Amino acid sequence: MEAMTEAIVASAGTETVDSLRPLAVLLVPLLTVGLIFLSKNRPNVREAWSILAAVAMFGIVASMVPDVLEGRVHETDLGFFVEGIELMLRADELGMLFALVASGLYVVTAIYSIGYMRGHHEPFQTRFFAMLCASVGAALGVAFASNLFMLLVFYEVLTLATYPLVAHDESEEARVSGYKYLAYALSGGLAIFGGMLAIYWLTGSITFTRGGIEGIAEVAAADPWAARGAFALLAGGFAVKAGVMPFHSWLPSAMVAPTPVSGLLHAVAVVKAGAFGVARTVIDVFGPGAVGDIGMGLPLTIAAGATILIASLFALRQDNLKARLAYSTIAQLSYIVLGLSLLSQMGLMGGLLHIPAHAFSKLTLFLCAGALYVQLDVKYISEMAGVGKRMPITMGAFGLASFSMAGIPLMAGFVSKWHLIWGGAEAGYLLVVPLLVISGALNVGYFWPVIYTAFFESEDAAGQKPVLENPFGGSPGERAYRPDGGTSPDDDEQHEDHDNHGRPELPPADGWDRSDWRGGETTPLLLVPLMTTATLMLLFGVAPDYVVFFDLIEGIVDGAMEVSE
Repeated sequence: MEAMTEAIVASAGTETVDSLRPLAVLLVPLLTVGLIFLSKNRPNVREAWSILAAVAMFGIVASMVPDVLEGRVHETDLGFFVEGIELMLRADELGMLFALVASGLYVVTAIYSIGYMRGHHEPFQTRFFAMLCASVGAALGVAFASNLFMLLVFYEVLTLATYPLVAHDESEEARVSGYKYLAYALSGGLAIFGGMLAIYWLTGSITFTRGGIEGIAEVAAADPWAARGAFALLAGGFAVKAGVMPFHSWLPSAMVAPTPVSGLLHAVAVVKAGAFGVARTVIDVFGPGAVGDIGMGLPLTIAAGATILIASLFALRQDNLKARLAYSTIAQLSYIVLGLSLLSQMGLMGGLLHIPAHAFSKLTLFLCAGALYVQLDVKYISEMAGVGKRMPITMGAFGLASFSMAGIPLMAGFVSKWHLIWGGAEAGYLLVVPLLVISGALNVGYFWPVIYTAFFESEDAAGQKPVLENPFGGSPGERAYRPDGGTSPDDDEQHEDHDNHGRPELPPADGWDRSDWRGGETTPLLLVPLMTTATLMLLFGVAPDYVVFFDLIEGIVDGAMEVSE
């Protein structure tokens, strides 16, 4: 059927495919959100819709990869908004990079969320699954936007869709964190809107073009200060969601959200949308050549470098595990910005490679943190003494992901950071080398205490909960179950905000129960997803050349550098 609706078109040396697939990717979550709400009183059906949508979205995205790798770009033309601004969805190499990461990891997170939300008896589960699906759909809209206007529309939809997830508990802390997130994100959107208007005024176009919008190089030469202003508005606006300091404060506060939200949206979709926006600005709005001509690479490098160091120092001081991961995320996102700011071939490669490398590694860390919380009520590092023998697979995956974040060889993080080191040398920014070495040491500094506490300290600061007996999460009979989550009014204990359950019970006399490598430490709905992301992380580190992301990124960078020359 699609063969009848697709036609290959050659335009300006670029081969495009008129296709419905970019639109179909967005229609799937739109339809699924309605189905999830309609299935509110049938939780198994509701969650099945979520998983089916995730698989469908990933399948459609993956189906376009072979064409994109061969230089054929999928486009869905929806007409014009106003003269000069097309409503077009476009699946090019850079968009496919982000879309593959977001849609692929949504499959994992959709499964994990069932175990987490049921295992922790979270309230408002229907709204949670609906908004999670809508948020990933908005992220895919960001990926497939063909111009700044379309990107801004989906960028703001992403903000609005994720707000209910941040404020999920409806506690005072959650509401304040949600308002803070909205204030930061919408302010960043206003800056992007101003930058879009400036670009349209300067060039008469806002359509993404590999190596820079037509006429941007001439504008940069004729009126460099106007070009600098436009770049600052765009990069600064996107830097808000990317967590670049001083625009980072919303991210640690947003960790009040349930762990699946923290994992997918704050390690994959939301924060990566900000980093992706910076990439679009550098590669497809201005082009590396024009960014260098107006001298905006160095300020971006300084901002990214400062964020990496300062956020890492903040991470050292956090006892709350999710807070430590939040500051780690702030630091790690700036590796992406750093690579983009270097404007060299290896630098751009390193920055873009860190998008999937960080996504696999950080999502693994968050999924491990969530499993610990559901299984053992552990959320503070000081409570984790000896949990490694109670949950060895979970903590083993956490250790591997920590090594990746630190840039240890044969891990995904090493691949991107190796390219960043050479990118700094290639660009003549030799201080990038000691920066990355110091930041790697700081990564070890804030991750090693977690690993040491879990595996090498005695069990004198934590309690015990039984293994989850229900394969869908939770223990049968411990509370009356309601389809939309939460607890029955007849329960002996009322459900509290998910981040405020307090400290666990006193430890048993003989310490944690031991689990072996064969599992049994928690429900498969929690364990299998974190093992999957850890495996993907290892594959990316051991054989990066055989991973599709590497081929996509090579095509992106080669095209951008060829035009800039």
